[in-house]
Amino acid sequence: MIGQDSRWHAGAIPGTLPRITVAIPSLNHGRFLDEAIASVITQSVPVEVMVADAGSTDESPAVIARWAPRLSGWKSSPDAGQSHAVNEAIARGKAPYVAWLGADDTYMPDGLAKMADALDAHPEAPMVYARAWITNEAGQKRTPAGLMPANRFVLSRRCPICQPATLIRRSVWDALGGLDPDLDYAMDYDLWWRILLRFGAPLQSADFVATSRAHMDTKTARGRVRHNAEAVAVVRRHHGSVPIKWRLAWPVSVLARSLYFRIRTRKQRR
Repeated sequence: MIGQDSRWHAGAIPGTLPRITVAIPSLNHGRFLDEAIASVITQSVPVEVMVADAGSTDESPAVIARWAPRLSGWKSSPDAGQSHAVNEAIARGKAPYVAWLGADDTYMPDGLAKMADALDAHPEAPMVYARAWITNEAGQKRTPAGLMPANRFVLSRRCPICQPATLIRRSVWDALGGLDPDLDYAMDYDLWWRILLRFGAPLQSADFVATSRAHMDTKTARGRVRHNAEAVAVVRRHHGSVPIKWRLAWPVSVLARSLYFRIRTRKQRR
């Protein structure tokens, strides 16, 4: 049982009933972690924050220690992967809305409140997804993430949802069992599929609510081939067939984007 897991440290009890549970999974992203936690703690909506560190050997433990008095729970020990860590962290919370934020991403001011208000106004929607800025490693805004309908046609050809800019009803999360712990890269893509097929289309918002940091130390950048393979498997599982775009265009895209990331990162570090 999670409540008997000695790896987790109970933290602060929110002064008001939390509206959102936010899980922050992390591994050796200490240089970004402080900014990520701060972006959640300073939101204008009551939140409970669970930091699931997988046993980092960088400055992450020191960052967590500084924020510990304001966290609702935290751990810093090896785990069974990012999906398992997020599931475990969210299960420790009680808020009616849930989200997870990568340690290298951030919420924009009032970002969570805007998404929660959108779900309040649309009780039929299982989740909401909004817009995010793609930033460089230094956190400087570069380009806005695209926003497309999350219907079956679009979802079978691409992932139109930027994960940091999402908020999900806990009832939906619990009904689906959260993220698939067998997935290491496309777990968010898989979750969007399962939400769509069981609960209907997510609510779309044009608000900018988060930032997503693009750098060479992300899982996606380091494992583009594996990420692509998992995404194709997810499409096959939920759609029944794989559109030709995945078979022809995406392998080329994976290699081209990998090269682009390497060149851009070298320029940023000069």
